[in-house]
Amino acid sequence: MDNITDFVTYTLMEPKGSKSYRHIYFTCLFFLYCLILFLNICLCVVIVLERALHEPMYIFLCNLCLNGIYGATGFYPKFLHDLMLDSYVIPSYMCALQSFVIYSSVKCEYSTLAVMAYDRHVAICRPLDYHSKMNTSLLLSNKLVLCKNHIDKLYCDNWSMVKLSCESTVTNNVYGLISISFYCCIFAVIIVSYMKLVIACKASLECRKKFWQTCVPHILSLVNFSVAILFDTMYNRYGSTNFPDDLRNFLALEIIIVPPLFNPVIYGLKLKEVRNRVLKSCINVLKKSI
Repeated sequence: MDNITDFVTYTLMEPKGSKSYRHIYFTCLFFLYCLILFLNICLCVVIVLERALHEPMYIFLCNLCLNGIYGATGFYPKFLHDLMLDSYVIPSYMCALQSFVIYSSVKCEYSTLAVMAYDRHVAICRPLDYHSKMNTSLLLSNKLVLCKNHIDKLYCDNWSMVKLSCESTVTNNVYGLISISFYCCIFAVIIVSYMKLVIACKASLECRKKFWQTCVPHILSLVNFSVAILFDTMYNRYGSTNFPDDLRNFLALEIIIVPPLFNPVIYGLKLKEVRNRVLKSCINVLKKSI
């Protein structure tokens, strides 16, 4: 127990080639962050202002967009700050906060996707009942005694902090497995819901059109998000040091970068009502500016 130290700050992984390319990294990531804010805020504003879109499906979509902004803000400002100063350190309390923001964002995203799956199931399989049914751990990781202070990742997450401990992490591990099991159950419920949808849609051309228009974007979001979460969770716990750093960093960042960009674009383009309202709003803004 001689190596136990009360660390005030942690060091984060330094991006590969950051000394030479940090200005390029900064410019690209700053552009991505601005694009995420612009797309998600635009879609939220359109849904809020257009009364025709005040229905559960679009309210859930608005929630996805707000959650995307929340999760992205947990990562981008800190990482851009580090790139600007070329210093990859973070106070322990900020590390805990960043971990909380990212994990709560991931859980909110997955929960929203699950509710959206149920919403689509009711809307397509039981349309007459739709309006009646669809109306308007981190503390554990903070208590651990740490032996190390380097997080081998570009941002803080709960398990990366747990791995720094020289104490038994059985309690944290059990809690984490319970959480993973809960979201595996949610994923199973979503899959069953979509299997029923596919079976129900076979008999009707109109149902098949509804499925392709409203469910395919949701399935794409779900698959993308589930693969990213599965990799990040499995690698954090059981990953090999021989895994390529570039691919590991890309897949770890994929949870933060892709969904906030993917959701507003895919839903904005695929959902006819949203697409028409966005175009209408853009045209009105252009007319006023002229």
